[in-house]
Amino acid sequence: MAPGEKIKAKIKKNLPVRGPQAPTIKDLMRWYCLNTNTHGCRRIVVSRGRLRRLIWIGITLMAVALIIWQCALLVCSFYTVSVSIKVHFQKLDFPAVTICNMNPYKYSAVRDLLADLDKETREALKSLFGFRGERKRREAEPWEGMQPKFLNVVPLLVFNEEEERGKARDFITGRKRKVSGKIIHKASNVVHVHDSKEMVGFQLCSNDTSDCATYTFSSGINAIQEWYKLHYMNIMAQVPLEKKINMSYSAEELLVTCFFDGMSCNARNFTLFHHPMYGNCYTFNNRENESILSTSMGGSEYGLQVILYINEEEYNPFLVSSTGAKVLIHRQDEYPFIEDVGTEIETAMSTSIGMHLTESFKLSEPYSQCTEDGGDVPVRNIYNAAYSLQICLYSCFQTKMVEKCGCAQYSKPLPPAASYCNYQQHPNWMYCYYQLYQAFVQEELGCQSVCRETCSFKEWTLTTSLAQWPSEVSEKWLLPVLNWDQSQQINKKFNKTDLAKLLIFYKDLNQRSIMESPANSIEMLLSNFGGQLGLWMSCSVVCVIEIIEVFFIDSFSIIARRQWQKAKEWWARKQAPSGPEAPPPRQQGQDNPALDIDDDLPTFTSALRLPPAPGAQVPGTPPPRYNTLRWERAFSNQLSDTEVPEEP
Repeated sequence: MAPGEKIKAKIKKNLPVRGPQAPTIKDLMRWYCLNTNTHGCRRIVVSRGRLRRLIWIGITLMAVALIIWQCALLVCSFYTVSVSIKVHFQKLDFPAVTICNMNPYKYSAVRDLLADLDKETREALKSLFGFRGERKRREAEPWEGMQPKFLNVVPLLVFNEEEERGKARDFITGRKRKVSGKIIHKASNVVHVHDSKEMVGFQLCSNDTSDCATYTFSSGINAIQEWYKLHYMNIMAQVPLEKKINMSYSAEELLVTCFFDGMSCNARNFTLFHHPMYGNCYTFNNRENESILSTSMGGSEYGLQVILYINEEEYNPFLVSSTGAKVLIHRQDEYPFIEDVGTEIETAMSTSIGMHLTESFKLSEPYSQCTEDGGDVPVRNIYNAAYSLQICLYSCFQTKMVEKCGCAQYSKPLPPAASYCNYQQHPNWMYCYYQLYQAFVQEELGCQSVCRETCSFKEWTLTTSLAQWPSEVSEKWLLPVLNWDQSQQINKKFNKTDLAKLLIFYKDLNQRSIMESPANSIEMLLSNFGGQLGLWMSCSVVCVIEIIEVFFIDSFSIIARRQWQKAKEWWARKQAPSGPEAPPPRQQGQDNPALDIDDDLPTFTSALRLPPAPGAQVPGTPPPRYNTLRWERAFSNQLSDTEVPEEP
């Protein structure tokens, strides 16, 4: 290397580099490591010896890995919650209590509507079991003088696994028929119909009968009740609501006596609620009352006490197989799903239900997927009640039912501009309903994915106990007194099997509150971040900002500047005139090699070698070369003394 070029290289190497003005990313990183407050990066550059430098590289990388790991744990813990349980002793609001007779309508009032259905049900039972209690099934006889109506719509079939598959015996003709489509077996824990491998079921088909499905049951009881229930809903869906209310039980008939908190109450303290499958139900302490009742004492004497008249003689023998009532405890603004979570009350018994109130509060996003009021759930609430997960699921199913089947299922409220299903107007609604319900249970409709739980709810933990009521000793005087009290409403003598006693009360006034709170706040998260950075890297928030500036902003600036320079050179070559090859562009300092130092400012040595100004007179006799004026050698020696050792 020529002496002049060596001097230029040393001058360029010793010129200070300042951040984004560095010519390369390598120079920028070197400048950062020499000037940063993070000791590990600085020790990598200033350490002498390859082994020591490798050790500091390993330590620095390990510290960075630990910081990333610890910060990831902190971020994950930020989305966790801590649960606190508080117990308060205070005066409590009494919940709403909904009571329903398990028989929805008096059989004497609906007998005419269900006459044909009941007749075909009796004939089907006779063909399958025989009413005289024979253990062996008799052969089916022709249905003399009768044209089946309901069995033609949904035929009942008997399947025998020992016989040819895909065939079943028809109840009406007694002949075997081919069963097309898929067979869906509904398991049951009820005793089997026979010792043989026989199953009872019914077949449902679409409009054109090209697609059918057969539903089988291990128990003939379940098969007959399911078949009867389908036709029952089809009939009752066509009856006006006002007529159904009149056919069910009135509050005066259902409620014999009533006491609350030691005070007498009556039917006026109950609100009518008509349920499609349970008829007239009555809610005590509903939101429609003037004020919500509360209790200041625990114990059975300070709760609700009622005696219910069940009237077993008016029960539908095919629709209901149990005797008694159903009761549900819920919030005032909550819809009573009596068919799902109701508690059954037995006749001739005294049922005591002790309550403990638990109130839960959950955190919403980002800690959980709960909703405050259901306003952010894309499902329309068709119930006249506050949002709940169950309401959302049933509303979603009913909406899908109207979309796919063209009508609404009878046991749920009607969506706007919809009508209940019946096979006069919708012949294949049963098949559509079963297919849709199967998809709903298997979570194929998407309802379970869009519906969410509520963030706050109340729950009453119930403890139920039973006692025989009335006792044989008190029965002799208690029943005549009740008959005398209710002689104006009920013209019948009471029997103990027609009555049920119900007591609902708070066992104590301890309210338990379960509350979620964030495990870490934003302030705690930032504080933990700072502690980890200071522990492993001796780094602060300012250092983090500096890293962002150098590694992202300045590095991007250098890369962009290089790409822009390349683009300019490419454009200059493209715009150059074609023809004989033009001489290469004249570089700065080409006439004077002392200035070829990449746009650096001229030093004292290079200034001495500047070309003379145009027109200036050059002395003919050169100046004497004294040994004290040999700048080149002196400056060269000075540079060699201050030279920074090169990297190995």
